[in-house]
Order: sequence, then C-alpha cells, then structure tokens
Amino acid sequence: MPIRQRPQRVVLAALTAALLSGCSAVDRFADIGSPPSLSAIENPTTQAGYRPVHMPMPDPMPAAYNPNSLWRSGSRAFFKDQRAHQVGDILTVKVKITDKATIDNETKRSRKSEEEAGVNDLLGLSKVPIFKKVQIPGTLISTDSTATTEGKGSVNRSEDLQTNVAAVVTQVLPNGNMVIEGRQEIRVNFELRELVVGGIVRPEDIEADNTIVSTKIAQARIAYGGRGQITDVQQPRYGQQVLDIILPW
Repeated sequence: MPIRQRPQRVVLAALTAALLSGCSAVDRFADIGSPPSLSAIENPTTQAGYRPVHMPMPDPMPAAYNPNSLWRSGSRAFFKDQRAHQVGDILTVKVKITDKATIDNETKRSRKSEEEAGVNDLLGLSKVPIFKKVQIPGTLISTDSTATTEGKGSVNRSEDLQTNVAAVVTQVLPNGNMVIEGRQEIRVNFELRELVVGGIVRPEDIEADNTIVSTKIAQARIAYGGRGQITDVQQPRYGQQVLDIILPW
C-alpha cells in the first residue's frame, strides 16, 4: 500500500467507526453549532418499549344507588370531582427526593500455620539398611504458610431533587388505581435537561389541587438527566468505554 494512501484510509476508518457507533453520533454531528432539539409531544402509549401494567386485582364491585338519593356509593364528592380520574387526565407530581446514605466497612483477617514431619530412626536404625551410607533424614516434610486479607469500603451519598412535573393518566386499572407517565424537557443554552416520572397512584392520594407527592407513587420510575455539550464533555469517549469493559485490569 502506498504511504500516501494510509492517512486517507485512517480517516475513512475513523469516520466509519463514528457512524457505526450509533444514531447518537449522527445526531451529535447534526447538532454542531446549534442547541439540541426538543422531542415532539407524542402519545406515551405508542412509544417503543411501552407496556401496559397488569397488577393483581380484586373482584369488581358494581356501583349501588340508594332509592331517592343522588349519592352513589363509592363517590368521593357530591359535585363533580376535578381531580384526575380517567385516561387522558393530567395531574401534577411533586417530585421530592432527599436521600443520604453513609456506609463504612473494614475487614481484616490473618492466619499463619506451620507443619513439620520427620523420622529420626527407622526400626532403631539411623541409616537405610540397603544403602549403608544413606542417612535417614530427620525431617521429611516441612511447610509454612501465611495468609493475610484486608479490605476497606466506604459509601457517602447525598441526593436532593425537588421539582414539579405534569403527568398524564395512561391507564385505569380495574380497582381504580391509575398508571401515570410524564416527561419534561428544559433547554438552557446548549444543554437539555430531562425529567421522566411514571408509576401507579391511588385516587385517594391525589390532593384537592390535583397534585400528588412522588413518595405516594407505587412502582415509581423517576429519571433525571440531560444531554448536550456539557454532558458530552463529561462522558468518556466510546473507545474508552469499550476498553473499560474489555480490559481486565
């Protein structure tokens, strides 16, 4: 291969590797000189990976009406309830995560053993009968082993996240509980922050102002992150990530 063709092949191989690394690399090339684009508002139930929730349900209880009464059993209010109760309704989730954990472990272990076995005389003889000049060894086996193990580990984690996000009711379970999912995107300059909230809520836990605290969401799925130039700089390159997985040291 001519020497002058090698740089061209190297550049071509680098571009090919960048394209094969995934659609994210192509998107990053498209975002050069411009902020990351916001995602389109779409139906959460039509997104790839969406799965309806199936939970154990009690036997359904039909609504019963008392004679000459406008009150229905199981109703939460006499007038129309403005809180979310059916598919497509919106409620506000108050995300409040305050987590702090401190763990410190230390382990030490040490063991030392010595073993020695020997024969001074064999049937009263100090030499081997066949070979008169061979002296019977006083020590046949001698072992000495030492093992020492020391381990230390510590975890110091502190997380604090407080924000609000509107979620949509995507499914109503037979027992009245609702499956919600919400997504919020905020773009500041060239950085896009994303907040995703999902889970199962009880109608009784929804406040009068149509809000619910994230601690009352069952099977809660809360993700907070971002993408853009700052996040891109903080992440290791694709080659470094591959080496971190392959290299055993």
